[in-house]
Amino acid sequence: MADTTPQATIIGPDTHIKGDMTFESTARLLGTFEGKITSKGELQVASGATCRAAVEATKVTIDGELEGNLLARERVELTAKAKVKGDMVAARLVVAEGAAFVGHLTVGPEAAKSIGSADAAPAVVVPPRAGEPAPQPKK
Repeated sequence: MADTTPQATIIGPDTHIKGDMTFESTARLLGTFEGKITSKGELQVASGATCRAAVEATKVTIDGELEGNLLARERVELTAKAKVKGDMVAARLVVAEGAAFVGHLTVGPEAAKSIGSADAAPAVVVPPRAGEPAPQPKK
């Protein structure tokens, strides 16, 4: 009898991809990706992997590095090794001690419904250098 369980797409550690990626179930990034990711499933950014992309998915687990805006319709998990720079919108968020995050965060059951896509999320905010005043919001 054939196994009908969807298998994960794996992007190997020696792979560097630029462009748009879409998938239905699960993708595990072990290498480097730059561009845009759209999925109805789960994105896993493994330890040692680098993702510089606008990401929209149902579930996202980050154990490596993500730079870009992120929209998760159900859940985001940042492990202890995760490094995220960008704005994040998620229905639920799990953060392990040691994870790093720089950006704006919107979390809650209605959060993911409030923004259309990761491209529409607010721009990345870079903190000031030591000794510099914090940037003031534009009016």
